[in-house]
Amino acid sequence: MHVLRRTLTTRGASFAGSGLALTAAGILLGQRDVTRVGVLLLALVAGSLVLARWHGLHLQVSRTLSPGRVAAGGQCVVTLRVRNGESATTPVLMAEEAVDPALGDRPRVVLDRMRPGTTREVQYTVRSRLRGVHHVGPLRVRVRDPFGLTLRTAAVRGQAEVVVLPTVVPLCAGRSLGRGIGSEGSIPHMVALHGEDDQTIRGYRDGDDLRRIHWPATARTGDLMVRQEDRPAKRRAVLVLDSRAVGHAGSARSGSLEWCVTAAASVAAHLAEGAHAVHVLTTDAGADTGTRHDDTLDGALDALARVRPEGEDAMRHLLHAASALTAQGGLVVYVGGPLGDEDARTLAALRQPGATGVALLVDPAGFARLPGAPTADLSPAGATAALLRASGWLTTVSGGTTGPAEAWSAVVSGTFAGSR
Repeated sequence: MHVLRRTLTTRGASFAGSGLALTAAGILLGQRDVTRVGVLLLALVAGSLVLARWHGLHLQVSRTLSPGRVAAGGQCVVTLRVRNGESATTPVLMAEEAVDPALGDRPRVVLDRMRPGTTREVQYTVRSRLRGVHHVGPLRVRVRDPFGLTLRTAAVRGQAEVVVLPTVVPLCAGRSLGRGIGSEGSIPHMVALHGEDDQTIRGYRDGDDLRRIHWPATARTGDLMVRQEDRPAKRRAVLVLDSRAVGHAGSARSGSLEWCVTAAASVAAHLAEGAHAVHVLTTDAGADTGTRHDDTLDGALDALARVRPEGEDAMRHLLHAASALTAQGGLVVYVGGPLGDEDARTLAALRQPGATGVALLVDPAGFARLPGAPTADLSPAGATAALLRASGWLTTVSGGTTGPAEAWSAVVSGTFAGSR
């Protein structure tokens, strides 16, 4: 009965009710004509139900997203294509596209009749200010029978992903953080040591500028040799993001985890622009190692878009992966919540002698707005910062009122005392 009520429209329910009443009244009163009208109404409703069940929909749906990756607050245009794979013409269809709540309201469209093999194309726009991986689909189609007595809803399988990247805020340059050992990148045969104007010598190739011929080398080798400017090797930077649920607090939009994701994305972009080879480590529960390692900015932003709260053992996997990347030195950046003493000491040891370590710490109590929360220096995050500073790290603690740009500025300018 519940399925029947869900299938019949208001008109269909009225026809069914009237048919039952007229049939019963006709039998009781001995009025055959009234009975025939009641039976006719019931037969019409029954026929519509059978037709709705028998006449299947064979729709094929595809989606094109432009672009598939957008910045927070950016628009994504979804092109929806619906093809009729049935051998008969479809009726007029009322369709509703399921989308994640973060993308806004569900788009509703009316699809005109489609002949066999024909396609209808519809476009709509989605927007989200909340970073993450959001889904569009499946398509839910509502079909009415020709008499408007029944309404059937069918879901056409298939989804597409809209990746909303984290916000990247500009950071100040401040002090040079690339000092010390640790380099990588496209290093020429003769490594440049003194900056962008360093040069190497190579054989002449057709099309080379004759003004770049190196005559002493040409005289020495007997072959034409030309000067070639070399790019210095990039400095390595390893960024570790803490996404443990126990280390964060606050709402999804303004909590400490979102603060850390924004900070990590901003630092990665800032260092990449500063000629660093950036390695971003995030937690990936689906990977064998429990971590995801990205050495391109696009890959790092995609990984940061997918970050979600993880278990407490996630930090152990991250620190293990980071130890291999930092063994030869380089800049180390930690963005996250307070750590236990053992994890804090392991993190501190990632900074090699002569290299730089930076920790952008968050105080969960500050983001949770807990009454009577301790100051940054006395909080668990403050204790972690003190341990790291004792090991030569640059640290700052944010309790929600300081943004990532201000926290970074405090570190690189040398005023890195804990702040709320």
